[in-house]
Amino acid sequence: MGAPVLRRPHLSQAPSSRYASSVRRRQLKSASAEAPPGGILLASEGRPIPKAAVDRAAALARASGVPVHVFAIARIYGVGFALPAPGLRPNRKEWQDQRDSVAEAIRLLEKHGVRADGNILGTRKATKRVVGEAKRLGCEAIVMGADPPRNRLVADLLWSQEPYRVLRRAKVPVYLIVGER
Repeated sequence: MGAPVLRRPHLSQAPSSRYASSVRRRQLKSASAEAPPGGILLASEGRPIPKAAVDRAAALARASGVPVHVFAIARIYGVGFALPAPGLRPNRKEWQDQRDSVAEAIRLLEKHGVRADGNILGTRKATKRVVGEAKRLGCEAIVMGADPPRNRLVADLLWSQEPYRVLRRAKVPVYLIVGER
C-alpha cells in the first residue's frame, strides 16, 4: 500500500467557510440601544477628559444637532511571556478613575444641553479602538485632549502622543485640544 497523500490547498483557493469564520476578526461590540448612530466622539486614551474638550464637543454637537459619545480607554500595559498577566491589566482604581472621568464629561455635556452616553474599554491599542469606535458609531468627528506634539521618532514610543496617532489614522475630522489637562 502506498503512503497517504497530504493535499495542501493552493494559495489561490479560498479557505473553507469554517476556517474563515474562525479567523475573521469579529466586531468589538454592536451599537447599543442607547447610542444612536452618528454624533461626535469625545475620546480619551486614559487621561482625564479636559473641560475644553468637553466644551468643543458640545459646540460641535449643538451645531450639528447630534449626540456626543464619550469613550475612554483603561490602559492594559502589555503581556508577560505572551500571555495576559493580571498585574498588567487595569486595577480597580484605574477603572474607577475612567468611570469618574466619563461621568463628569457626561454631566458637563448634559449641562450644555447635549445628549450624551459613555463607554470604557480596556485595551493596549488605544488608537485602533478609538478609530474603530468612531467608525462603529458612525461619528462625524473625534475630539480628544492632547499634550503638545513631540518629535515623531520619540512620539511613537510615548502613550501621551496617542491622540496624534488617532489624527493620522482616522477618516473623520479629529479635533485635538492641546494644553489643559
